[in-house]
Amino acid sequence: MSVFTPIEIEYLMGQSLGRLATVGPDGTPHITPVTFHVNADEDAIDIGGVAFGDTKKWRDVHGNQGVAFLVDDVLRDPRRARALEVRGRAEPHDTGGDAINPRFPNFAPQFIRVRPMRIVSWGLQEEATGSDFRPSSRSVGA
Repeated sequence: MSVFTPIEIEYLMGQSLGRLATVGPDGTPHITPVTFHVNADEDAIDIGGVAFGDTKKWRDVHGNQGVAFLVDDVLRDPRRARALEVRGRAEPHDTGGDAINPRFPNFAPQFIRVRPMRIVSWGLQEEATGSDFRPSSRSVGA
């Protein structure tokens, strides 16, 4: 059984851009847009991209593996915000990203696998509008 609900998986599979928050050695937070892949076999989120091994986020997770990953959007009719946040542990991998996702280029095989520890989502249910809107939050994994 996945740490993600079927509705969360459907939402993530329909998106292509997320945001990864890391923390630098001096404690300063850093957030950046990223390409991601839902890795059902690992029950995790894989993040990679162009020149990925040369990025601040790559360096940050080598020193502090605590990360937050966010995917969000806004529907127009009826207007409502939707989002899924994953708080977890980042595992940096030096190779293999190009085999996981064609958007992770073969000249930049590094990627980060985010293992969820807490998942927060809101607005994913069709009826989640107005006063009926209730975020879902739960701890998962180790």
